[in-house]
Amino acid sequence: MSNSVLDSAVLNFDAQAQWVLNIALALVMFGVSLEIAIEDFKRLYHRPKPIMAGVFSQFILLPAITFLLVWAIEPLPSIAMGMFMVAACPGGNVSNFITNLAKGNTALSVSITAFTTVFAVVMTPLNLTFWGGLYAPSAEILKEVSLSPSQMVKLVALLLGLPLVLGMYINHRRPQLALRLARVFKPLSLLFFVLLIFLALFNNRDIFINYILYIFWIVVLHNLMAFMTGYSFARVIGLSQRNVRSITIETGIQNSGLGLLLIFSFFDGLGGMALLTAFWGIWHLVSGLLLASFWGRKPIKGKRLI
Repeated sequence: MSNSVLDSAVLNFDAQAQWVLNIALALVMFGVSLEIAIEDFKRLYHRPKPIMAGVFSQFILLPAITFLLVWAIEPLPSIAMGMFMVAACPGGNVSNFITNLAKGNTALSVSITAFTTVFAVVMTPLNLTFWGGLYAPSAEILKEVSLSPSQMVKLVALLLGLPLVLGMYINHRRPQLALRLARVFKPLSLLFFVLLIFLALFNNRDIFINYILYIFWIVVLHNLMAFMTGYSFARVIGLSQRNVRSITIETGIQNSGLGLLLIFSFFDGLGGMALLTAFWGIWHLVSGLLLASFWGRKPIKGKRLI
């Protein structure tokens, strides 16, 4: 199978399956938002440095590092677009859970998730079009699909913003109910979503099998650089060990589900783009749990809060 086949391939994911994906993503976001409180946003005023560092690492540093990686390895255009899409998305839905396992600052992780989810309504379309437009091969793809940032903003707002507001409202008005709902929604919706990713890969196994090694090493390298970006930045600005762990994980765990949804909505399931994003959705769970397992065995030195 030639490289041009992957760039022109369209994944088999029909309209009905796409609606199921939409609902699954909204439910995952709703499950996460049930544990987000207004107080998480108020923390910005009391301890702004670690939260701002996490948002900066997520939406500024990671896309920039991704552009440098794309420029260095020169992947296929559709793969490059997939890398830009992943980097443009907010933090992943399991980052809070993985941060807790890693003995990081879970409250900080939740706050960063809340902020990046809100900012994603604007920053995800902005980063995708800006960085994708800087790299000539991916810029051609953007021209061909006639991407409408305003339409993307509307979709992201609907699928992230609405569940976030609803979940936070329930948490504010009925915190005990929110806690009970979160225990059910978070694991079930996440499992459902992972099954959908596997289904998308299975339905397109011929393309995936042909390119698995090519995609695998790019995803592993990209994900490793994401973790290193968050870790290095947090260390350089002098954050505590617990906060360093949180920002590392927030930067390396991306909401690839949102990325997949946008790919099927605006890029017609572009082969390389969708396969890379779907594989990232599987791999970042593996790498995140491995990192959490390593850090979970290491004691935290010092008791600094920042």
